[in-house]
Amino acid sequence: MTRVFGHFDVDAAIIDLDGTMVDTLGDFVVALNRMLADLPPPHRDFTVDRATVALLVGKGSEHLLSSVLRLATGAATTETDALFAAAWHSYQQHYQTINGQYATVYPGVVTGLQQLKRQGLKLACLTNKPTAFAVPLLKAKGLDGFFDLSFGGDAFARKKPDPLPLLETCAALGTVPQRTLMIGDSSNDAQAARAAGCPVLLVTYGYNHGEPIRAVDADAFVDSLAQLFEA
Repeated sequence: MTRVFGHFDVDAAIIDLDGTMVDTLGDFVVALNRMLADLPPPHRDFTVDRATVALLVGKGSEHLLSSVLRLATGAATTETDALFAAAWHSYQQHYQTINGQYATVYPGVVTGLQQLKRQGLKLACLTNKPTAFAVPLLKAKGLDGFFDLSFGGDAFARKKPDPLPLLETCAALGTVPQRTLMIGDSSNDAQAARAAGCPVLLVTYGYNHGEPIRAVDADAFVDSLAQLFEA
C-alpha cells in the first residue's frame, strides 16, 4: 500500500490518456480537418481549431465525430447522419496516419509515472480513445513501459463516465476500487471514479468540456503529475 499525494492509501492507479498524460489536440485537429476535406460541401468547407476540439473531446471518438459533423451544418440533419460511415472511415485512416505526430507529453508526466512505479504501484492506462490509437500513442511517446495494462474506449461495453471500465480495470489489476486511484482531467473521469468507488485526483491543465476543473467533485487536484508525492 502506498500513500499518494499525502492521503491516498492505494495499491494501484488508473490513469487517463488524452488531456492527462498527452496533449493530443493537435492530432485531433489535423485528423478531423483532413476528414472534413474528404466530404462533400458544406462539410468540406468547414474546419475546426484547438479551442473547438477541446470542448468536444473526452466522450469517445464517435461523439467527437458526430459533434463535428453537426457543427459543420449548424444542426443535426439526416444528411449528416448519412455521412457518418464515410466520415468515420476517413477519420480512422487519417488519425492512424498522424497518431502522435502533433501530440506532446505534458511536463511532469514522466516524473510522476516514475515515482508511481518506484512506489511499486500497479498502473493501468484507461482512456475513451480507441485501443488501436491509444496503444500506439503510448508507445510513440515512450510511456507504454510504465503500464501493466492499457484499455481503450472499445475494450468494454461502456465508456467513462460509466463506472464499468474502472471496475473492469480494477478486476484486471487484481485490486479493489477503494484502493485504486483514478487520475484524470475531466468530469468524465471523476464521475466514473465516484460511481465505481475509486478515489479520484484531477490534473488542472487538461480538457474538461470548457468547464472549470476545480468545480468538479474530486478528492484532490494537481498542476503536474510530478507533484503526486509532494503533499
